[in-house]
Amino acid sequence: MEKVKPKKHLGQHFLTDLSIAENIAKAVTGHGGVKKVLEIGPGMGVLTDFLLVQNWDLYLVDIDKESIAYLNKKYPQLEDKIIDGDYLKENFEPIMDGPYAVAGNFPYNISSQIFFKILEVRNQVTEVVCMLQKEVAERIASPKGNKSYGILSVLLQAFYEIEYLFTVPPGVFNPPPKVNSGVIRLVRNTTNKLDCDEKLFFRVVKQGFSTRRKTLRNAIKSMGISDELKEDPILDLRAEQLGVEDFVALTNKIQKSWNQ
Repeated sequence: MEKVKPKKHLGQHFLTDLSIAENIAKAVTGHGGVKKVLEIGPGMGVLTDFLLVQNWDLYLVDIDKESIAYLNKKYPQLEDKIIDGDYLKENFEPIMDGPYAVAGNFPYNISSQIFFKILEVRNQVTEVVCMLQKEVAERIASPKGNKSYGILSVLLQAFYEIEYLFTVPPGVFNPPPKVNSGVIRLVRNTTNKLDCDEKLFFRVVKQGFSTRRKTLRNAIKSMGISDELKEDPILDLRAEQLGVEDFVALTNKIQKSWNQ
């Protein structure tokens, strides 16, 4: 079969090192007893081969028509489980029909958007094992107080236990990216619902990091908080100093200040 050419506009960097692909596949544990795995952006199936060896009920989604044609020839046994579409736009709830894990070598240019989509369906996605830009991988796994800690760190850590697994150098890709990659695993925690208004929580986190060098007092002043709340010592901190529980507490304080 003719090989698929990686496309720059799709952010494709095809992994060529089989041992790394095997290690990524082995990192999928089936947390919560899931058997179904959705691989995002399989390309030519380097990771797919190792996922199939593990007997997952595997589904593939790729936006690249050339990859889809290649995958259909390579994996006739997957038949209708190879989805020609955009993960960010497709509704996988009926396709996956229940809980599932996500795996993949995420395109760098949309990795953050993929995670925001996963957050929307967090009660269906029990586990994520993925490779992405090292800087983004570290940010997601980063604890509070760290300079790389940001919006995605807080939102994902609210619902997932996150582990940075290993670093992957540029030379094992075609074409090689300009930066290192990182592999992380996210496992769904036991939090079904946060102890606050979740929509407001998301808004407060995003607003808090909008001017990350300033204190929260400055960052959230546009949210119209009460004079009493403006005196709260929590607002002397910067967003990167707050953990998930701190942001939950701040969300409740803002809600209360509006209701007064």
